Amino acid sequence: MAQTEATRVADAPRQPDRLVTVPNGLSVLRLAGVPLFLWLLLGPELDLLALVVLVAAALTDWLDGKLARWLNQTSRLGALLDPAADRLYILATVIAFVLRGIVPWWLAAVLIGKDVLVGACLPVLRRHGFTPPEVHYVGKAATFALLYGFPLLLLAQGGSLAARIAWPIGYAFTIWGSALYVWSGALYVAQVVIAVRSSRRGGVPDVG
Repeated sequence: MAQTEATRVADAPRQPDRLVTVPNGLSVLRLAGVPLFLWLLLGPELDLLALVVLVAAALTDWLDGKLARWLNQTSRLGALLDPAADRLYILATVIAFVLRGIVPWWLAAVLIGKDVLVGACLPVLRRHGFTPPEVHYVGKAATFALLYGFPLLLLAQGGSLAARIAWPIGYAFTIWGSALYVWSGALYVAQVVIAVRSSRRGGVPDVG
């Protein structure tokens, strides 16, 4: 089972500690869009404008990673902001969609439960001297699917031809993305268990 390794704090590669970069600016803008998206969706219910914000978030999520590599502007702040923005959009969207009756409550419970479980693993890793594992490709694929499925579900609200076309595609993306999201959480927990067991044995975790 291919997984990224949990790395000892002392052996973790040091990323540049830069604050003002183009990718970080995009991540901050994406974070600022979360309350705007929620207000548009739950307040005046301006679904079209909320859809624009959600699509922009998905596009900047792809763009900031590309720019960080192209411009050589990776940073520790960016490594924190990017996944934080992704998780906040997923959290905000599923909560808003449950309140609007777009998705069932249990889907929100599953996705939020995964993030709570992963968050509970972080202090365990730190206590045993490990940094959090890098984001697994399964997790990246899950985020990609969800951030493209959610706008389609929003577009599917209504009786237009575009809504009828978007409905099955949006649900397919959402179901597939949710399954990958849960799987990525299971892989993360497995990495934590392996790292902790290795630490107790005094060795280096082998999770490749």
